[in-house]
Amino acid sequence: MSTSDQHAQAIDVLRYTAFATDPAGGNPAGVVLDATGLDDARMLAIAADLGYSETAFLTPGPAGLGPEGRAFTVRYFSPQAEVPFCGHATVATAVALAERDGPGDFAFAAPVGTVPVTVAADGGTLRATLTSVEPKVGEVPAADVTEALAALGWAADDLDPALEPRVSFAGARHLILAAATRERLADLRYDFERLKSLMLRLDLTTVQLVWRETPSVYHVRDPFPVGGVVEDPATGAAAAAFGAYARELGLVPAATELTLHQGADMGRPGVLTVTLREGDARVRVSGAAVRIPG
Repeated sequence: MSTSDQHAQAIDVLRYTAFATDPAGGNPAGVVLDATGLDDARMLAIAADLGYSETAFLTPGPAGLGPEGRAFTVRYFSPQAEVPFCGHATVATAVALAERDGPGDFAFAAPVGTVPVTVAADGGTLRATLTSVEPKVGEVPAADVTEALAALGWAADDLDPALEPRVSFAGARHLILAAATRERLADLRYDFERLKSLMLRLDLTTVQLVWRETPSVYHVRDPFPVGGVVEDPATGAAAAAFGAYARELGLVPAATELTLHQGADMGRPGVLTVTLREGDARVRVSGAAVRIPG
C-alpha cells in the first residue's frame, strides 16, 4: 500500500456522486470533511489516488463566515492540480454535511470567494443549491476558436451559428462552444494534448460543448484534459458559467430555469438545474447527490 493510500484511509475519504440519484450516474467526487493538517502535496496525492475529477477538502471556516459547523474553508484538487472552484464537489460536500449534521444553509470559503449552499430534502433525496460568485463573460479571439475546433476535430460548420463562442467565468473559466447537432456532440474524439495546451494558455478549466434541444433544455459535455481527465461527467462550475453565458447572449429571460443533461454519452447520466434571478448577477446550480457504496 502506498503512503498516499494510507493517508486516504486514515483521514476517511468519502465518495459521493453529484447531479444524480443513482450512484452509477452523475459525477463522482471525493469528500474529506476534516482536512486539518493536510498539506498541498498530501491533498494532491489523495485526489490522484482516488482518481475522480475532483476531491474537496474542508477545514474550519474563517471568522465571521457563519455558525460553527455550517461554515468551512474548501479547497479542490483534481488528480493533477488544485482548481479554483468545483461545482459537483461542492454539491457532494454539502450533501455529505447535511447527512451528518442536517439540511439547511452552509457557507464555503473557496479560493474564488464565498459560495453559499442550501441543502433541502426532496422526496427522500437531498438536493443542494450553490450560488456562484459574480460571473464574467468575454469574447474569444477567432484564432483560439479555430485552434479549439482543430483540437476537437470539428469543422467550423459543426458550430451552431446562433450560439457564439465565449469564455465564461462563474468560479472557473470555461470556453463554451455550441454544436449544431446532437450527433456532433455525441461524437467526442479529441486530441488530448493539443486541447490541454490551448486550455493551459487560456487558463480554462474545461471546454463546455453544448447542444440546444429547446430554449430551456441543453445537452452538455466537458472535456477536462488539464485535470488529467478525458471528460467530466457533470460539471457544476461549467453549468454556472453557462447560465451566465445564456443570459449575456440574450438566450433566456432575466429570470429563468434551465435544465442541463450531462454524462449520458459516458454512461453516467446526470441532471443539473441552472436558475437565474432578475436583479442578481449570480447563478444558482442545483442537483442531487448520493453516497457511493463501498
